[in-house]
Amino acid sequence: MLAAVILSGGASSRMGSPKALLAYQGRPFLEHLLEITVHPKIGVRRVVLGAHPEPIAKNIALAADEIVINADWEKGQLSSIQAAIRSLADFKGGAAHGTDGLLLCLIDHPLISSDLVNELIEQFYVKREKIVLPVYEGRRGHPVIFPASMYEELLHAPVDKGARAVVWAHAADVLEVPTEEEGCILNLNDPETLLRATGPAE
Repeated sequence: MLAAVILSGGASSRMGSPKALLAYQGRPFLEHLLEITVHPKIGVRRVVLGAHPEPIAKNIALAADEIVINADWEKGQLSSIQAAIRSLADFKGGAAHGTDGLLLCLIDHPLISSDLVNELIEQFYVKREKIVLPVYEGRRGHPVIFPASMYEELLHAPVDKGARAVVWAHAADVLEVPTEEEGCILNLNDPETLLRATGPAE
């Protein structure tokens, strides 16, 4: 079983409004990511909120145990990953909540499909203990699956390097999954990038 972790804790200062509530195909980014992470192998879900928890929780249907509030969101993305891992109640050096790993999705990388998620999960369970990530035209993207054996390293990763430090430390244990989905590398951080990627708002 995997934990699906969606990070939506940043201030969205360049975007001007919470990215989780921005529209993609007529619905909020977060709703889209919640839908495409429904999978038989995903048994736990965590949505990490930080700067704008109230409007997001008010507008998106989330169960109470799915919400993680990261009080340290200003410390960056790694702090949200760590908050998610700690929220998995039975975390004891790698066996958090009985999970085999976590599927890490970023709210500013919403232009991905359930087909991509399904392929990453399938490859993870073929290889086990590998970091699994998509690659588009030679560039690594998101979402990324980390095995549970690396939770401890994520909890102690250097703040300035974040989860990348764990990926670099396990260079031989990274499984790259080729994809035609450019969305896995598109970081929608400002209105101009959003407009180029999705077209005018509906």
